[in-house]
Amino acid sequence: MNNFLFVAAENDALYNCKAGGMGDVVRDVPRQIASRGDKAHVVVPSYGRLHQQGTLKTTLTFNLRSTTYIAELYEVNPKKNFDNIHYYVIHHPEIEAGDIAHIYHNDPTEPFYTDAIKYFIFCTAVAEAIKNEAFGKIDIVHMHDWHTSLLLFLKKFHVGYRVLEKARFVYSIHNLAIQGIRPFEDNYSSVKNWFPDIPYDTESLKDYRYSDCINLMAVGIRYADAVHTVSPSYKEDILNASNPPEFIGGEGLEEDLQKADNEGRLIGILNGSNYKNIRTAEKGKIYLITINAIFKWLQEESKKYKADFLAHTGEKIAKYLVEPPEFICSSVARLTEQKFYFFKRSPDAFVEILKKLKKVNGSFILLGTGAPDYEELFRKISYEHENFIFINGQSEDVIDAIYLESNLYFMPSLFEPCGISQMLAMRNGNPCLVHHTGGLKDTVSHLKTGFSFNGATYEEKVKNMLEVFDLALKIYSKENEKWIKIQNNAKKMRFTWEKSVDEYYKLLYSINQ
Repeated sequence: MNNFLFVAAENDALYNCKAGGMGDVVRDVPRQIASRGDKAHVVVPSYGRLHQQGTLKTTLTFNLRSTTYIAELYEVNPKKNFDNIHYYVIHHPEIEAGDIAHIYHNDPTEPFYTDAIKYFIFCTAVAEAIKNEAFGKIDIVHMHDWHTSLLLFLKKFHVGYRVLEKARFVYSIHNLAIQGIRPFEDNYSSVKNWFPDIPYDTESLKDYRYSDCINLMAVGIRYADAVHTVSPSYKEDILNASNPPEFIGGEGLEEDLQKADNEGRLIGILNGSNYKNIRTAEKGKIYLITINAIFKWLQEESKKYKADFLAHTGEKIAKYLVEPPEFICSSVARLTEQKFYFFKRSPDAFVEILKKLKKVNGSFILLGTGAPDYEELFRKISYEHENFIFINGQSEDVIDAIYLESNLYFMPSLFEPCGISQMLAMRNGNPCLVHHTGGLKDTVSHLKTGFSFNGATYEEKVKNMLEVFDLALKIYSKENEKWIKIQNNAKKMRFTWEKSVDEYYKLLYSINQ
């Protein structure tokens, strides 16, 4: 039996511990591993809340800032129990919940300032737990994104954690654009402040653009035994330099990625989707479910502008209870540049889409929270266009209903490491309209399982996006047989975790099953 440890910032196997697709991966991969008879331990930060119903397993004592730190390791109950999986959180008062999904902090004036601090503490506590065999003797440590790569820093440079060298370390990249860059020194949230006694090599840790800073994403790429991208096409994309907005590639780390690829350490494996025991919504209840969610949010909301907008959205939805639209186009995503750059830069193009929908008695439903300027843009458009329903909140029930009731799922990501939303939409038989990039290339086939657009320039991409949207509406309205075939093809697609984890064992974990 192999003993795995998954280390991540989020885990959707636990309640209220998800901000994005990483949470789905950290939920599903351990379940696959456990089903094969191996043992999986999954550890995330407590964020001051997730430990409260847990069982204290041990205390962890370690040194940071020339000070003794004591953290607590709790075993916690998941949403569903599985044999061979144990779930943990690490609690320390300085590992606080952020304003993004009660996980990450948004530090606009000094990016990663607060998050770096909490993940420095978290990773050192995890290293101490591995050293003390709190999870037993670990064979494979699977880390996710920059929040966890400090484990490799400790493994390489900290004499107290040489024991980490006994395990194989795998590093998954979920979003290369978010790199966890912090100063080496002269800052409270710096490497020198938190690890004053560790003799580290700045040359091997530095960011290429800011040589006085560590790049924690780069640390994962440079020091892991295997580096994993969550789709094959995204792996190919990131080996090339970015040329935004036409092309998003290696984001300044392409040389590190090329080196990892040449050494056989960079591997692209498509994420899977869950097709068993899935949450299902009740058909025909999307507007009722949304109104219930809005009433709940209104009771919690302290910001007047947000409460006013929720009431405005509720009013719009109420009309649909009596006269529902005939066509629903939808998106569910974090409101970020990655997901909605096309709409932010060209709001007139989005308005054009709303006008096209109005002609077929259609509406656009967008659910998400995120960057304030994106929220503000979509609130403004919602006030101006009656067939745009902007659900500015997070609700699993509403999301499930959206995937069930939509006719077309829209995913115009500027770049996409893999994407889970298109898989969930296709699972429900919804064709997707996507930008032909990254993992979307690997999952959506134009005019077979959905629709895709591309272009050599930004202007060409926007023009093609609108033309392909027209094409989708035309096929839906006038070529019913063709639309049903695309729907059926989408529903038949299977991106299974069984297949993905087969490749994990062989290519990432170097284990023969």
